[in-house]
Amino acid sequence: MKTSLFYLPDAGNADEREQGMAGMRPELYQRMLHDLSAQAKLADKLGYNSISFTEHHFHIEGFEMSNNPVLLDLYIAMQTEQIRVGQLGIVLPAANPLRVAEDIAMLDHMTGGRANAGFARGYQRRWVDVLGQHAHGVHGALPDQHDAIDQANRDAFEENYRLVKRAWTEEMIEGYEGKLWTIPIPSTGWPPRATKEMGKGVNEDGLLTGIGVVPKPVQKPHPPIFQPFATSERSMRWCADEGIVAIVPPVHEKLENQLLDVYAEQSGKRRGEGVAFLRDLIICDTDAEARAIWERSSRWASEKWFIDFGFRQGMKDPDTGVFPDVEEVLANGYALVGSEDTVCRQLEVMAKRLPLEWLFCWMFTGLVDNDTNLRSLERLATKVYPRLGLDMKG
Repeated sequence: MKTSLFYLPDAGNADEREQGMAGMRPELYQRMLHDLSAQAKLADKLGYNSISFTEHHFHIEGFEMSNNPVLLDLYIAMQTEQIRVGQLGIVLPAANPLRVAEDIAMLDHMTGGRANAGFARGYQRRWVDVLGQHAHGVHGALPDQHDAIDQANRDAFEENYRLVKRAWTEEMIEGYEGKLWTIPIPSTGWPPRATKEMGKGVNEDGLLTGIGVVPKPVQKPHPPIFQPFATSERSMRWCADEGIVAIVPPVHEKLENQLLDVYAEQSGKRRGEGVAFLRDLIICDTDAEARAIWERSSRWASEKWFIDFGFRQGMKDPDTGVFPDVEEVLANGYALVGSEDTVCRQLEVMAKRLPLEWLFCWMFTGLVDNDTNLRSLERLATKVYPRLGLDMKG
């Protein structure tokens, strides 16, 4: 089973954040970078498939301090040898798609073909509205809202996504007219003789007719693409059509099965192929120790941050409207938290319910201390997986 790591890089533990403005403290950011490096180096040696970072901005509270995931990717890649690096994901409605294509292609070259790509729509209006104002009418869109704001965000995402792929796979982009972009700008003059002699995209009158985005990625036709995090039938169908790995966060069993069926039906692949699952990972000597850390990290962050964006809704039983309690969450493998024995059982429960081919472990820097994260990574790879007959490389 392929196993990857997902980080929302955090500045400070819960106590430090409760003091306020943790994102402003350079020493907490430095600690986060130190811990990320240590964990990435260990994961590289243990054979984890990849490590990925989200994109968020302006988080003075200390949550999700990953404003440039491609730069973090390169930082980690320069310290490792095999592990792949990616983004989960770059928020395309607030981005320039041609610059995104250039940045990831550069990353692919600089890492020797170890780049992954991941794109998201963006739901946090505080920063999406500010950084995305070049795309008039595009705002952050909450996961559980389906309105004009959501549709404009989706339209921008899909147009930018198509342009990223064209930039990677087409020699020249010519005569493009979209809702947000015109490429090239009509009547743009381009006088260098070198373009006529050694390039393309200029006519006899010296006007641009096309642009070529360079460099092209090392991996052909482009780096593998991932979608964080798919919880709707529409998203799953889109991922299946595009050949994108859909990463499903913890959602109710009924919704899990529906999403798996939709992807398989739309893609024509076997059930589970092209789908990955996201889970918290904390492995300690005892269940009590692991659970205490989990309560003050993942669950604390959920209560203080993620629930207010609507992220708990996927765990609700679609028929009864009832949410599972903590004991049900752990017993059914919606989080991998406990001793080695307990995490083995949680994975076995998951494997009975799901075609488990790819696992993304949600790691918390800051909220979980570095030593605990290092031990969790090592125990999963060297203790838990061997007992279950699993190979980390799939």
